[in-house]
Amino acid sequence: MGPGLFEVGDEPFRHLFDGQALMHKFDLEGDQVTYFRKSDVCGQKIAVVPVIFAREHAIFVFRFIKTDTYVRAMTENRVVITEFGTVAYPDPCKNVFSRFFTYFRGVEVTDNCLVNVYPIGEDFYAVTETNYITKVDPDSLETLKKVDLCKYLSINGVTAHPHTEADGTVYNIGNCIGKNMSLAYNIIKIPPAQGDKSDPIEKSQVVIQLPSSERLKPSYIHSFGMTESYFVFVEQPVKINLLKFLSAWSISGATYMDCFQSNESMGTWFHLATKEPAGYMTSHKYRTSAFNLFHHINAYEDQGFIVVDLCTWKGHDFVYNYLYLANLRQEWDEVKKAALRAPQPEARRYVLPLDIHREEQGRNLVSLSYTTATAVLHSDGTVWLEPEVLFSGPRQAFEFPQINYSKFCGKKYSFAYGLGLNHFIPDRIVKLNVQTKETWVWQEEDCYPSEPLFVATPGGTKEDDGVLLSVVVKPGAERPGFLLVLDAMKLTELARAEVNTVIPVTLHGMYKPPSSA
Repeated sequence: MGPGLFEVGDEPFRHLFDGQALMHKFDLEGDQVTYFRKSDVCGQKIAVVPVIFAREHAIFVFRFIKTDTYVRAMTENRVVITEFGTVAYPDPCKNVFSRFFTYFRGVEVTDNCLVNVYPIGEDFYAVTETNYITKVDPDSLETLKKVDLCKYLSINGVTAHPHTEADGTVYNIGNCIGKNMSLAYNIIKIPPAQGDKSDPIEKSQVVIQLPSSERLKPSYIHSFGMTESYFVFVEQPVKINLLKFLSAWSISGATYMDCFQSNESMGTWFHLATKEPAGYMTSHKYRTSAFNLFHHINAYEDQGFIVVDLCTWKGHDFVYNYLYLANLRQEWDEVKKAALRAPQPEARRYVLPLDIHREEQGRNLVSLSYTTATAVLHSDGTVWLEPEVLFSGPRQAFEFPQINYSKFCGKKYSFAYGLGLNHFIPDRIVKLNVQTKETWVWQEEDCYPSEPLFVATPGGTKEDDGVLLSVVVKPGAERPGFLLVLDAMKLTELARAEVNTVIPVTLHGMYKPPSSA
């Protein structure tokens, strides 16, 4: 999934996360590669390469998701619904009175589901971070149905990064109106596929409510952590100003980006909740210095501690401020200058002690031998956390992390895979040993990969026994895009399936095993 259309008519979108949702698919079926572009219906064989999957051929498909936002924009040939960083203005063809009253219709929330795709029950949904998700056909990529989660849950929106258990149960988190009209955070649960073929979403429920540190300013949430027994929520200093969201946006025409502001004094808070029975751990208060957080790598329990690995960006300045298209389209030297002003990225490990005694104030509570992360109990009852740095380099980020999720999510692990961002630009794939900090890199000149998806070898016994799949863009080449297949152990190339079309940037995705598997 990712943004695929950056202007409508003569109106450009301004932010990277404004482009209209474009869904991509490669069908891997043996050693024959077929490119199948399905804006209407056409097919063209383009290459035969040694693809390692033992099926017949590979097909590449992409299609714009027919969200209300997209359909209305195409119909009216202009930006109709306000996006992350682009404001939609009233139809200029209307008279002055119609345009005036358009401003007072209330907030119209986008359903532009460009961020991710994941299964719920036996169905698949393209998602963004609002209350709308879009059911899609995983074979044809046809848009099937728009779903408003507010009809089933007390939630204003949910992340595009849920956690899914082995039986198909889905957990997610989003902000909500809590007690005394204060903002809070609800963790929700969607059951697995139902025996009676009913929709699992209709049986979804809120399992835990967590408090917000500020009554009317919830933190921005992009992901959360989950171990075998606990939920981990990191409350960062990037806040959503609810009053501005409701007033300035609906009346004067602001964007989502205009409603973010940083709390320069709060630092960052870690919240814990138990899964069974579900409950917020009010006695455990963890704090650390300010950072931006978008992606959790993994979290697990070990000897009375919860280990939390994160992709962080130092400080309270919002990283998304640097992702306007005008910035990213500048000359390389200007892109680097902007990155120098942005928060510095680091992959970090935090360790949260579960057994806290008041008499242990002032000393490090972490006794795990394999980490330098610390946790010190203060007199006010909070535990101050200092991280172990797992990966750091000058303006070099380890981001869009992936692990062997089916076997090691919520468990002690060794390997993570991610994109290497060079001043925000993805120019390499990185394998990180989170125990030893050893790294392996795949990189090729003028190639820009996407999030590497880990696919485990059937029957494999080692954690990194599998392959990585990444869609790579190579501007200016005869075949400017390809699916890259890497050995997940050595990060060496096994195969690539090239296509003769430009593939826009992709954000997140998933591997769907064949139905017979």
